[in-house]
Amino acid sequence: MVITVAMHAAGFAVLLRAIVRSHALDRSGFRFVYPSLIILTCWLILIHLLEVSVWGGGYGDLVLSKPWRMLAPLEALTGTLMFGLSTGLFFAIVHRWISNWMQRGTASAPHSAAPMEKRGVAITNEGP
Repeated sequence: MVITVAMHAAGFAVLLRAIVRSHALDRSGFRFVYPSLIILTCWLILIHLLEVSVWGGGYGDLVLSKPWRMLAPLEALTGTLMFGLSTGLFFAIVHRWISNWMQRGTASAPHSAAPMEKRGVAITNEGP
């Protein structure tokens, strides 16, 4: 279980370092997000495949004695947590890209008209 968590942490570290160095979180737009989304997804799948291969390499070769069999649910919990971490990271990054995209879209939209004036006094939404 510790090896799985360490592998996941190492994969995340490499991914996050690449994202920070490339300033990918500051970018937006379909032409950037589309290929980046594919790369992000493939990287997360690769991390999980490596973890699965570690578990698969020892599956069936080791039968735990009765007192140690409670480790099986912990192993399942570890796998579930790793998928949860990947899902959280995936959605956090995608949310950032979409937020950037939306902010840039509203920044390029035409601004509303200047405040209306009535008898030389500006009407605003500000308090007294």
